[in-house]
Amino acid sequence: MQTERPDMKYRFPCLIGDVGGTNARFAIETKAGRFEAAAVLSNRDFPDFESALHHYLQRSGSLAAGSRSVRSAAIAIANPLDGDRVKMTNSGWAFSIEAVRQTFGFTILRFFNDFTALAMAIPYLPPQALIQCGGNVPRKDKAVGLIGPGTGLGVSGLVPCGRYFFPLETEGGHVSFSPFSELEMEILALAKKHYGHVSAERLISGPGLEWLYRLLAEIGGETPESLRACEITEKAQKQPGSLCDRTVEVFCRMLGTVAGNLALTLGAQGGIYIGGGIVPRIVKRFEASGFRERFEAKGRFSEYVSRIPVFVLMDTFAAFKGVSAMMERYFQGEPFI
Repeated sequence: MQTERPDMKYRFPCLIGDVGGTNARFAIETKAGRFEAAAVLSNRDFPDFESALHHYLQRSGSLAAGSRSVRSAAIAIANPLDGDRVKMTNSGWAFSIEAVRQTFGFTILRFFNDFTALAMAIPYLPPQALIQCGGNVPRKDKAVGLIGPGTGLGVSGLVPCGRYFFPLETEGGHVSFSPFSELEMEILALAKKHYGHVSAERLISGPGLEWLYRLLAEIGGETPESLRACEITEKAQKQPGSLCDRTVEVFCRMLGTVAGNLALTLGAQGGIYIGGGIVPRIVKRFEASGFRERFEAKGRFSEYVSRIPVFVLMDTFAAFKGVSAMMERYFQGEPFI
């Protein structure tokens, strides 16, 4: 792996990736902030990461954008990064970073945690990529929090330090689930019959939404259908008061508790941002939910939290901007994490 300050001749074109547990997104960055041939590939269509990457690089659009000339690559991935070996938490993909570099002939290959990269993107997002859900104007000199339910529950943030913001590499989605209401205590009691440790991600994620739906059916003595997360959210928006709708409501409230905890933990007066694949698809239902009420339900610090704005990230490719920003710092020899 590259350890010294790299030669700027390798900066562009650069392969940019954002690999989650369900989808892998790729693009060719031809100059700073210009992403061409963006594509979304379903992980289930490929046996491994290398196959997905090879497919992308051979696409006609990728070739036209200069994929044959790529010598540097930067990829955000939904996984902790510690050493050369990557084994994804919410996917069957596993690989060696160095083996990938050699296989594809990259001179420079960098991997970043996906939510660390998404956090880095926040200062570069235009207003139209954000929907504000309550709170005041964000404080530009204060920490920022990021959380997002998707295949898992991603958590990160930005901490100001002089002229830089430093992104956090965390596994905050795996903190213990914290029930707020009697109903959530009942949900936790049922969940603990399956897992000794019930993390926030177990319930506040795509798979968690599906499980929450079944748990609520059990509590209410109802017969659940066999529904995927996307079907639950779709029915919730079409059938107010239904089991699906009640499930989404509980989901949003639980997310409010965790997001409020993050806001207090980081002192995130710069705002809390919500990424991931679920909330942007149900943003109107989300705005109408008890999320904000629960977010602010912090006792003596309710007023403090009430001032903190929450923004939903609506840009599917937002992480590309963060990956690009981290690579720019890397090539300039500046600190970023």
